Amino acid sequence: MTKPGETQAMDAANGAEALIRMLQAYEVSHVFGVCGDTSLPYYDALYKLDHGIRHVLARDERSAAYMADAYARVSGKVGVCEGPSGGGATYLLPGLVEANESSVPVFGFTSDVPVTSRGRYPLTELDQQAMYKPLTKWNGTLNTASQVGDSVRAAFRAMTTGRPGAAHLCVPYDVQKQAVDASQLWAQVEHGRWPNWRSAPDATELERAARLLLGARQVVFVCGGGVVSSGASQSLARLALLLDAPVCTTVSGKGAVADSFELAAGVVGSNGGVLATRELIAAADLVVFVACRAGSTSTEHWRFPKIGTSIVHIDVDPFAISTSYPTDVALVGDAALALAELLAMIEPERRNSVPGSDPGSPGRRLVAATRKEKYDAFNALASSDERPIRPERIVAALRRNLPADSIVCADPGTPCPYFSAYFDLPSAGRGFITNRAHGALGFSMPAALGAWFASPSSRCVAVMGDGSFGFVAGEMESILRHGAPVLMVVISNASYGWIKASQRASYGQRYFSVDFTPTDHAAIAKAYGIASWRVEDPRELDSVLQQALRHEGPALVDIVAQPLELAAAPVSQWMG
Repeated sequence: MTKPGETQAMDAANGAEALIRMLQAYEVSHVFGVCGDTSLPYYDALYKLDHGIRHVLARDERSAAYMADAYARVSGKVGVCEGPSGGGATYLLPGLVEANESSVPVFGFTSDVPVTSRGRYPLTELDQQAMYKPLTKWNGTLNTASQVGDSVRAAFRAMTTGRPGAAHLCVPYDVQKQAVDASQLWAQVEHGRWPNWRSAPDATELERAARLLLGARQVVFVCGGGVVSSGASQSLARLALLLDAPVCTTVSGKGAVADSFELAAGVVGSNGGVLATRELIAAADLVVFVACRAGSTSTEHWRFPKIGTSIVHIDVDPFAISTSYPTDVALVGDAALALAELLAMIEPERRNSVPGSDPGSPGRRLVAATRKEKYDAFNALASSDERPIRPERIVAALRRNLPADSIVCADPGTPCPYFSAYFDLPSAGRGFITNRAHGALGFSMPAALGAWFASPSSRCVAVMGDGSFGFVAGEMESILRHGAPVLMVVISNASYGWIKASQRASYGQRYFSVDFTPTDHAAIAKAYGIASWRVEDPRELDSVLQQALRHEGPALVDIVAQPLELAAAPVSQWMG
């Protein structure tokens, strides 16, 4: 392994080989992609060179990008995906958009028509530079093979420093075949991981924040995904105890602390929050947003916290701060560094008293009351023998049966609010992944495969609605081909449930074009050669899940579930 700042000699005859050597220099071990005519030179380079990179063939470019996204979230390395020109370049884009807006470093490179063919109507010609520019953190097009080294270095530097994000590089067919000068092929190797080249907030502002925190009546933390990716969980938990401050998270921030942590209040907002968590936010006189944009979902359209609540906002991106809330103190910098500095300032002041360790402290009582109200309602439904099976019963069964180190990937629709709210994580970290930036269907199945490549010892689980299953059923072949023991759980209600529930709540039950034919997803999985079960009786759910988890290969459990529009989903717009 190359150390930061070191370079290594690389041999490369042409642009395609140079691209592979650059990925190798950044210690890339997996590339997820789909082949195409204009990609032939770098596929040939992958075949010929000794590089140690595993190419994972997907069945759709969107899936390849989602695999790379989850791989990056779990591994801490840059995720890499690729696709061909034309339709392939358009299909890869949704995954890069999701990664970019979720602050996940995914490098997508696409092949293109030859430079010499531009403007002459070649097949699959597309202005990739213009298409990707507004939707990625860094975007480039190679015009000559001499640009390979500079472009890849710029992409990896952009993806892993500051606010992480996605990058795209367009690689024309003829550039892949051009000769290169291997002396230009070197890497700043630390940029293969993220976050990197971290910055700490201003010391004066840290002191101001510490004074506000010590003087507040009731502090509440609201944490986004940057807490997990920056490795800030330990400092967050210690600081919360010193301040007797409940810790809430956004959907993406789930895992910032273990759900067993005494001050963990769970997910807040319009997707995964409940009335009790709303009341907890309303009880705060000081809210600390940590690596959280305070967007519409996490604040229930900027209603909780209310305008006028004191705000301390920590974020590596200054543009995320003071966008929607007047901010008392802005701490621009890495979440882990910021929380560690605050901890060092506050700990001496609370050396002789740690309020959060007292079971009767206000913060602990607030969290206990919130969790009791939330889980009393959940547990009553989770024990129901009703048919179709209640979503609460499904979440509870998976909580009972999954190993502690499982990684659950949840699609939008039914899975996201239920698993965000009620699937407790036994430890801090990346135990839960969902695509909350743009919420495209079809994420969880390829994401679970990408997560497994990053952590093959973990049980990786894809939970999806049957609407999502229809988008990505072909990736079952990818999962089987690679021998990944992914557990796929399909929550079947024969509709696009989120939209149908919204039509019930806000449009007088005028259901239009949201229902489709019920499908036996277990039979489809069986046709692919995957072990599968179909469950209609809730009393059979635990035993079926146990059988599926004992199976050594991939498995699918198709669960006939209560329609979402009739369920008690933790979605504020349906709760009132």
